[in-house]
Amino acid sequence: MPTYEFIDTSNNEIFEKSMKISELDSYLAENPTHQRHHSSAPPLGDPVRLGIRKVDNGFKEVLHKISERAPGAKGLKDHIR
Repeated sequence: MPTYEFIDTSNNEIFEKSMKISELDSYLAENPTHQRHHSSAPPLGDPVRLGIRKVDNGFKEVLHKISERAPGAKGLKDHIR
């Protein structure tokens, strides 16, 4: 279930609330002083592919095992760094 960030316009309190996306519109209609708030931008890319974070060795080992046992994964070894 997603977590949404809101601001209460009556006292400028920022808070988070977890709810289904289908409940969001009715929640905002029932609480007119609450508005959606975004304190930071959502991540726009995968940190591994962007080079910010490295893949751990356990995942690399899983990829090696897959490439050894799966006939269609022959080129997978070329992509493991």
